[in-house]
Amino acid sequence: MQKTQIGIIGLAVMGRSLALNMADHGFKVGGYNRSREVTDAVVKEYPHENFVPFYDLEELVKSQERPRKLLIMVKAGKPVDMVIEQLIPLLEEGDMILDGGNSFFEDTRRRETYLKEKGIYYFGTGVSGGEKGARFGPSIMPGGDKEAYKHIAPVLEAISAKAQGEPCCAYMGTDGAGHYVKMVHNGIEYADMQLIAEAYLLLKYAGGFTNKELADVFEAWNEGELKSYLIGITAGILREKDDFEAGELLDYIVDSAGQKGTGRWTSLESLKQGVNVSMITAACNARIMSNRVEERRAAKELFEHPQQKLAADKAAFEEKVRKGLYTAKIAAYAQGFDLLSHAASEYGWDLNYGKIASIFRAGCIIQAEFLDDITKAFGKNKALKNLMLDSFFRDGVNQGQESLRCILGLGIQNGIPVPAMSQAIAYIDAFRGMPVGANLIQAQRDCFGAHTYERTDREGSFHHDWRF
Repeated sequence: MQKTQIGIIGLAVMGRSLALNMADHGFKVGGYNRSREVTDAVVKEYPHENFVPFYDLEELVKSQERPRKLLIMVKAGKPVDMVIEQLIPLLEEGDMILDGGNSFFEDTRRRETYLKEKGIYYFGTGVSGGEKGARFGPSIMPGGDKEAYKHIAPVLEAISAKAQGEPCCAYMGTDGAGHYVKMVHNGIEYADMQLIAEAYLLLKYAGGFTNKELADVFEAWNEGELKSYLIGITAGILREKDDFEAGELLDYIVDSAGQKGTGRWTSLESLKQGVNVSMITAACNARIMSNRVEERRAAKELFEHPQQKLAADKAAFEEKVRKGLYTAKIAAYAQGFDLLSHAASEYGWDLNYGKIASIFRAGCIIQAEFLDDITKAFGKNKALKNLMLDSFFRDGVNQGQESLRCILGLGIQNGIPVPAMSQAIAYIDAFRGMPVGANLIQAQRDCFGAHTYERTDREGSFHHDWRF
């Protein structure tokens, strides 16, 4: 039997891609899939001298060097628990299980505690970058026992993407920290994608830009401060010709988008933590509304649409959209990192926010030049309370908020849904200290429920005998 250094359980697209990535880097990889046909297909289509197929889970485990390292790449939820139960009787104290799927962090915390009692290390390992990232270099977010991490670090850091020569992989913290960071990464990804979609809508329907002109705009934006993976592929998408009809493919794609749940988890966790991630929530809600295709189609015939008011100067409007998008992007990342900060306090994690930003710089979906500046911001001040308080990002907000307000105004006048951008300016306005109406809410709560209120001129809680 050939000896293996790491085993992968689950050889669908992501598992197969990670296995081949590891094999490329000189690691002897054992691969197992519940379905024999899947394993055979990998061997046939992607033959590799460092990949060893197994058709029996026990045989895979026996092939492993100690401590054994087994990466689970199956659907999140019950399937992960089922694989764990199959592995427990085959493992020994000190062996390691890694979960590379999009598991909910609370499940990861539960599993880590359960396996620790059996002497087995468990790592919730966030992996971002899709099929291409997994194959050639993803961003990796492992969480678990810090001392045990040294046994898996050489593999994970070797296969990860590299940014400025540094691996886009780092130890996140204990138990569920890795999957929590991945969850927030995906939440930010939802917001980022929604903001780009809104910029596209504004330019197309309030600016009068054609797909070709839009592609040129996004291509130009990808040379400046908005440079990112998502902006880059958007330029390409806008140019892509359709396979069946004349024109661009984008115009033939149904205006409805799905979601797998990680953005929703981020939104729900923010409510639990008492943190404002309204832009991520808006992005989730936008996808929900997009799925009401028949209702939207019917409503289109029932409600009047505002008369179209195109921007007077296309070039000037394009520049305002660019600035507004960048400003909103700052707010989205500020919300995401604020949630990470509160989670660190709640769950006892020592999160390194600068390092987290640095491992997002390559390999993952939200990779962007912008993340260099976030890394620098937390490098200057590890205790930074909110990203917008850093001088670089404060200046960005100050320079771009007028543009954001302008494009929102024109968007609303044209009946263009801009939920994420609207939440961005609402967040900025609330954050900068403007009255938010909470004094009236305090008064209402005291009036109908005697919940008391606080005063501006003296300490303590008060109740008023409302006389009406």
